Amino acid sequence: MTLPAPTGIAQMGVGAFLGALAARAPAPGGGAAACVAGAVAAAQAEMVVAYSLGKRNLAEHQPRLESARAALAATRTVLLELADEDASAYAELNRLQKLPEGDPARRGEPAAMRRCAEIPAAALAACVNMLRLLADLPGITNRLLRSDLAIAATLADASAGACGWNVRINVSFASGQDWATGIGTEATRELKVAADLAAGVQRACSV
Repeated sequence: MTLPAPTGIAQMGVGAFLGALAARAPAPGGGAAACVAGAVAAAQAEMVVAYSLGKRNLAEHQPRLESARAALAATRTVLLELADEDASAYAELNRLQKLPEGDPARRGEPAAMRRCAEIPAAALAACVNMLRLLADLPGITNRLLRSDLAIAATLADASAGACGWNVRINVSFASGQDWATGIGTEATRELKVAADLAAGVQRACSV
């Protein structure tokens, strides 16, 4: 079972995506799963904002909440697009790696490997930016939804961590190359930032 190219992950039902993920096929795989988890985090946070907009006791925060809603919706879209890109990139790498050693097309393998590292790195950065946004929400959103906001932060951190694993495995196949070192170093830094931000949101939501 393979990912249906004309529709993409965003148009698949949850069950269909999970079925494709569970199948013995190279894509969608862990990279797509990591991105979808991040998109779920963004949607969860959007719900918190939706229940905060229009509340009289939060009237002074409405402009910030409107901005947050737009940013979260954009993040959700970006992460679903990256899920598709990851599935496509890994499918292409898998295709190249199955070619005979002397096939000229295998010269494209290093570029395909780099793409497989760059996509989860971009998703990791999107998760960190989302967590920065979530860090501003505990004091300006509906207090009754603090557990939902904490869940959004938890899922965003999990997505960041999953993206980090995909970065690490792909740069490990290109060790010694400058691009691999740079992507790997930045991912390590951003994973620490993500964990700290998520912990901060969770603390703020627990009071």
